Amino acid sequence: MTQSQLTDLLIARLVRDHGGSRQLWRRLVGQVRLYSEQTHPHCNWTLNPSGNPAQIRAIEQLLDDIRQTHPIIRSDR
Repeated sequence: MTQSQLTDLLIARLVRDHGGSRQLWRRLVGQVRLYSEQTHPHCNWTLNPSGNPAQIRAIEQLLDDIRQTHPIIRSDR
């Protein structure tokens, strides 16, 4: 899975589970940051979501679920 695929998956699940527009959730999710697998062997990506407390909670709960199945992703480049 790549950064953009991860973002698309997150946004699709957020729209399905919580409503709202893809544009809103894309803005709140922000950019996926990648880290080296050598320094982060268990999970090489993170996000810094924004929004109100309920929106941030929804994103962070989804991130916990997604990290279980996709702990390592690749760069889009």
